[in-house]
Parts: sequence; structure tokens; C-alpha cells
Amino acid sequence: MKRLPYLLFLILFLGTFSCGKNEKDAVMEDSLPLLITKIQSTSRLYTTEYKVHKIVTHNDQLKLEGSFLGHDFSIDLPAGERKIAIPMDATLKGYIDFAGFSTDNVRRDGNKIELILPDPEVALTSSRIDHEGVKDHVALFRSRFSDEELSSYERQGRASIIRTIPKMGIEVKARENAARVLVPLLQQFGYAEEDITISFRQQFNPDSMVVRDVSRGG
Repeated sequence: MKRLPYLLFLILFLGTFSCGKNEKDAVMEDSLPLLITKIQSTSRLYTTEYKVHKIVTHNDQLKLEGSFLGHDFSIDLPAGERKIAIPMDATLKGYIDFAGFSTDNVRRDGNKIELILPDPEVALTSSRIDHEGVKDHVALFRSRFSDEELSSYERQGRASIIRTIPKMGIEVKARENAARVLVPLLQQFGYAEEDITISFRQQFNPDSMVVRDVSRGG
């Protein structure tokens, strides 16, 4: 009989703990729409920035081509070579667009929560030619490089930079830096840091990353 008060206390304590846990879970569930709205309001979350320096080169040779006695020939003309090296600086910014973020991006299991981030995207925000650093060699029989040609080489340089983006690991930095922003936000909604997971969708492939060239060049 002496154990009866102790057992009653234990039952009441466990009942109170269970109710508290259920109430906390219900609060987290009810706050989920507010959490999603809060994340959506972030719009574009810029997570990383890369400065890229590239030297764009071009080399062309004036040739004399034709056919003689049924044989084709191609001869490099003396003083017919042109070549140029163009130093170019570009800025890349990795970001995550939360405009379409929804309940499909959230997984909850009790007190644990996982945010599956939208695929990271990259914007080439600026590019600039170092005109003072341009080196060229124009042979006697050739005309100098025109502004139109220089603009064309710069476009080629930007395209080359864009092709190398999947090898830069921008998506890794995007995840790490997004976590630094989102984890404190989730903690404000009652989640413990050890119960929070930030990830990308499993099918994400850096080679298919969306890249936007918004630079004006110059």
C-alpha cells in the first residue's frame, strides 16, 4: 500500500509529460504554415559569391589556300598572324529561390524536421575586361582587332566561365550557407539544432544547374 502514492505520482507525471509533448508537437504542426510563409518571404537567398579571373585568348593566321595540279595546298602567309590575350574578371553569385517553397519541401517526424531546398541557381552578375592588360600582336598584313571582335571574345569568355560552374562546388557552399541562415530561423519555431536537417533533393545534378547571365560586360 505504501507504494500506491508513488505509483499515482508516476502515472500523473508521465501523463503530464505526454500531454506536454503532444501539445508541443501540435504547436509545431500549427506553426508550419507560418514557417513556410516566412521562408517564402526570403525570396532569393544569396549564399555564396565567387570572383573569377580568366584570360581569353584568340589566335588566327592568314593563309593562302587553293589547288594546283589536283593537289590542295594551304600556306601560312608571312606577317599574316594575329593573336590577342584578354584579361577578364567576372562575379558569380549562388542563390536559392524560395518563391516556390511549399509543404512538399518539408518533412516532419515528431520534433525532427528536414527542409529539402530548391535546386541552387547561379547568376553571372558582372564581367569586365581589363583593357589596360590586353596584349595583342598584329602582323603587318593584318588589321587590328575591332570592338565587335573584342565583344565577341568577351561573350566567349563568359560562356567558358559558365561551363566551368558545375566544377566549382557552388551547390555545396549554397547548402552550407543556407543552413547558417535557416537553422536559427527553425530554432525560433521551437526546433532543436540537432533535430534540424537541411538537404537538396537526391536527384539534383550540378551539371543541370540553372545559370543566368545578367552581366552587362564592359
